[in-house]
Amino acid sequence: MSSSAPAATLDATAQHADPRAPRRVRHQPRRRTLTIRAIEKIAAHMVRVTLTGDLEGFVSLGFDDHIKLFFPDGTLDADGAPNMLSRDFTPRRHDSAANTLEIDFALHDAGPATRWAAQAKPGGTLTVGGPRGSFIIPLAYDWHLLVGDETALPAISRRLAELPAGTRALVVGEVDGPADEIAFATKANATVSWAHRNGAAPGASNALAQKLATVKFPQGDYYAWVACESLEAKALRQQLIADHGANPKWMRAAGYWRRGAVAVHDVIED
Repeated sequence: MSSSAPAATLDATAQHADPRAPRRVRHQPRRRTLTIRAIEKIAAHMVRVTLTGDLEGFVSLGFDDHIKLFFPDGTLDADGAPNMLSRDFTPRRHDSAANTLEIDFALHDAGPATRWAAQAKPGGTLTVGGPRGSFIIPLAYDWHLLVGDETALPAISRRLAELPAGTRALVVGEVDGPADEIAFATKANATVSWAHRNGAAPGASNALAQKLATVKFPQGDYYAWVACESLEAKALRQQLIADHGANPKWMRAAGYWRRGAVAVHDVIED
């Protein structure tokens, strides 16, 4: 790959004049092995891993970008090397000046990512790939709605950190209980409401829907961003349109995971 090639290119269809229309940017992804600089526990079941190393040319422009992380699955190939599984994660924060990349891990009962994060230590390594592209949601709205469970919290955290001062935002987040709530650093005028599952299995409660029905929405046009279990994201999208006047064109709903499946990412549309 030529070093003079552009790091990111706009899709031709994204060249338009509508200031409220999201745009897609394609990147030239590559795989890189990074070193763990620090690990911080930010909630009862969430840790933040700060990586450093070969980050030259890394580009992430959208707060809900996805990168691939590669974890050993516990088996070996014919040459004795670990077989790897990939999972999608949000690049929580990339600091080019400090040459660091932050990734937040929600710790569940099982899975290769949880196993890796539970034993990770500074000096260890992690292989990452991507992102292949970014979906950039403009700021030209009266306010912004961010809804999601633990898997969405890194993207919500990044969005709030990047919103300009004075921007109005409403957050509805689902976690098991108060110990799993995280603190959001933001200059925005943000209101945060937490929905607690209180021991119910993730994706098996309607905590987000119930909380969403009780919060007071600000006046004006808004962009709604939703990410959680796939069927729940679909139901929340329908709830927002039916009960809160959400404009389907000003909405992005995604299933970051699906009950009974692995490595799933669904975009919920009509």
